[in-house]
Amino acid sequence: MIPETFNEIEVKIRSSKIGEAEQRELLGLLAKLKTEISESQTQNLAPLKGQTEELRSSVEGFEQSHPKLVQAVNTISKTLSDLGI
Repeated sequence: MIPETFNEIEVKIRSSKIGEAEQRELLGLLAKLKTEISESQTQNLAPLKGQTEELRSSVEGFEQSHPKLVQAVNTISKTLSDLGI
């Protein structure tokens, strides 16, 4: 969604009746905004990667220590899914 919005803004800037200098300035600001958003998304994902690994490890440990419970929950989940719930 964000890339489409950026493209839409860029098209509107390029097709506007403002001067070339203003277009270059606005396109430069748009490029800067794209970079800043990309960097912030990358920074925000870094802590999640560690947490995801920790969660995966916890789930694997739980599966090993409680295999019958995990199997029962999986069976119930699949049955509910098959019923459309």
